[in-house]
Amino acid sequence: MSIENGHLKATINEHGAELISVINQQTKIEYMWQADAKIWGRHAPNLFPIVGRLKDNQYEYKQRTYHLNQHGFARDSEFTVVNRTPSQVRLRLQASEASLAVYPFEFQFDVIFELLATDIINIQYLVTNTDVKILPFSFGGHPGFNVPLQSGETFEDYQITIKPNKIYERQVLNGPFVDPKRLTSLDTHQSLPVKRSDYLNDAIIITLNEQPVQIEIMHPTHHHGISMNIDNAKYAGIWTKADVSAPFLCLEPWWGIADTIDATGNIENKMAINKINPGETQRGSYSIRFF
Repeated sequence: MSIENGHLKATINEHGAELISVINQQTKIEYMWQADAKIWGRHAPNLFPIVGRLKDNQYEYKQRTYHLNQHGFARDSEFTVVNRTPSQVRLRLQASEASLAVYPFEFQFDVIFELLATDIINIQYLVTNTDVKILPFSFGGHPGFNVPLQSGETFEDYQITIKPNKIYERQVLNGPFVDPKRLTSLDTHQSLPVKRSDYLNDAIIITLNEQPVQIEIMHPTHHHGISMNIDNAKYAGIWTKADVSAPFLCLEPWWGIADTIDATGNIENKMAINKINPGETQRGSYSIRFF
């Protein structure tokens, strides 16, 4: 299904509530990575009820062990369209027999896409606790963008700018897990060159502490790219595949993170886990400007 405004046309798949295409209808530029299965077979997965990987792909809750694969099950689930206009669509995932087998909680996970202006799409997440007990969860986005955007350009031509310009705390991974004893920093007072070697140890992860941030990928002379404004996330990840010449880059707002190397496995004590009471809703959002 598509939403459009005469300038942008955005296509969303009900499978995973995934944004699979954003095309500038004047220039015909396709901004979203087109999921080449030989490289990375996704476009923009939505992550829920975990972000990243669990140790042994499992966790404990109330003395029982449950298995969840990386980034959770939402990205591979069928969402239901609950509201749609020419410029907005709202999709919903609710607990099912299959989800309860791996995540023993009743929930409602809504993803809302809305064209806010000529060149901006806003993505909003709403997690509602429809259970009678506290709901522990993480969620986030994982959109991949074509880099380069046009022929005649290279991946390395592009730059990343992060604002506010400051020194951010950077989480370091040991394999797929966070090593809290190896915290480092990322200085964003200058633009960062796009280099594949920066992703040899997986994603660049910065701590946001729920403060607004803008991350921009841009060609410095052609002046086209994408700009993401993240409202209240805990972390942001920047990622591509380093082992192949993958012409894409992901900007990932996260309300959660992978297990730490010393994680106990108890989901209620997981690093950066969110918890809401029955009947409560937690919101998170980000917007993308395509230029």
